Amino acid sequence: MAAYAICVRDGQILLARSPAFDGTPEWVVPGGGMEHGEDPYDTVRREVEEETGYRIEVTGLLGVDSSRRVFRDGFGRTVDHHAVRLVYEGRVTGGELRYEVNGSTDLAAWQDLDAVPGLTRVSLVDTALRLWRERPVTGRAAGALE
Repeated sequence: MAAYAICVRDGQILLARSPAFDGTPEWVVPGGGMEHGEDPYDTVRREVEEETGYRIEVTGLLGVDSSRRVFRDGFGRTVDHHAVRLVYEGRVTGGELRYEVNGSTDLAAWQDLDAVPGLTRVSLVDTALRLWRERPVTGRAAGALE
């Protein structure tokens, strides 16, 4: 379980950069895994602050993204990974943009919404933006697997 926040202002989206499995930097939606016993609402606020320096107000739950993939880990073992990700909308209320040190990301920045298609990014960025734009009653983005 993980929680992420879409923060959009003045035509820009707040993203963080994370190294991919192969070391190539990819842009991600700020957020991450829940700690045991932690409420997802608290997770998303903590994660956004850790990764970007900003404090946010959660302004809505946009939806849920569920993905499953099978891959081999570094030891050659097969891993069947199922991720359930809550996507919130957030509004920056304080703090200052800064980079995370010794964490899962190394850079945070506001990116023009029009530039997102040209960025090297994880698929959750596109899913979260669809949820933000469409605001589906079901909490599922158009084109989600049935």
